[in-house]
Amino acid sequence: MRHALLAHPDLPNQAVSSLTVDALRDGSLLTLTYRLSGRVDSLVLPPPAGGVRCDELWRTTCFEAFVRPGDGDAYLELNLSPSTAWAAYRFSGYRAGMADARTAPPAIAFEATPDGCILTATIDLPAGARALWRVALTAVIEEVSGAKSYWSLAHAPGRPDFHNAAGFTLELREHP
Repeated sequence: MRHALLAHPDLPNQAVSSLTVDALRDGSLLTLTYRLSGRVDSLVLPPPAGGVRCDELWRTTCFEAFVRPGDGDAYLELNLSPSTAWAAYRFSGYRAGMADARTAPPAIAFEATPDGCILTATIDLPAGARALWRVALTAVIEEVSGAKSYWSLAHAPGRPDFHNAAGFTLELREHP
């Protein structure tokens, strides 16, 4: 199902006209397809990185997902770069107990045209594979001007904060 992301109201953008995400769960596999429409030449798109794991991808254009399996406070943060670099972290609670999540590298594909781009990623998340997943779909978009916009299904009041429970609005159930 396709979900529209909203720009944080305090940080408008000039380059993006729409950003949507298709999220599909099949057992422990999560497939995300981000579709951005806008002026791609106005965006900072990191150069190809060959699918390596990297920290701090969120400092520039990066597509993200936060997954809370089950009823607890623990969640995973997934960072997916247009460069095909990636990162996965686990948290024991709100911004607490951060550690690298031990997961296989996701399959990431990225394609850009002058008026849009698509990033598709499939990642295996075996932890909590049978539980209901509460998901926050998000993105950080950097423009060549240096401006950044923060996109999410829902924003908590105040500054952008993708870790806030208010953003975990999508529920994905296991399909047999």
